[in-house]
Amino acid sequence: MRIFIDADACPVREECYKVARRHNVPVTVVSNAFLRVPREPLINFIAVSDSFDAADDYIAENCDGLSIVITSDILLAERCLLKDAQVLAPTGKAFTKDSIGGAIATRAIMADLRAGADMPNIGGPAPFTQRDRSKFLEVLHVTLERLKRAN
Repeated sequence: MRIFIDADACPVREECYKVARRHNVPVTVVSNAFLRVPREPLINFIAVSDSFDAADDYIAENCDGLSIVITSDILLAERCLLKDAQVLAPTGKAFTKDSIGGAIATRAIMADLRAGADMPNIGGPAPFTQRDRSKFLEVLHVTLERLKRAN
């Protein structure tokens, strides 16, 4: 088992490390730019090129059915689900093969609305809260336990 973190702008890296230590599961942190990560055998940092989607490409190419991918990127989530990975948003929301189509459609609608010149500002996602952080910790733990039992 392995946890992959789409690390650019990920607010729950420390929570991932905490749960990974508890379960003795390696973590791969993937980013376009250098990030400080703990110097521990379980935690590996991969710096990819700054080309568009380089981090996404690395994660999608290296994940599998024993992987948990942490990302807010819906299109990356879809690519990882196609490789049978478990995918979690930093808020603790699990992306599934059943839910990803709706998430992609909503993403497209919101992009269209934002592109409309005469539309009022519809804003972005809600602010990240302590409640989101707690839910993420719980969901990551449960997902790891489920993967352990299945394998």
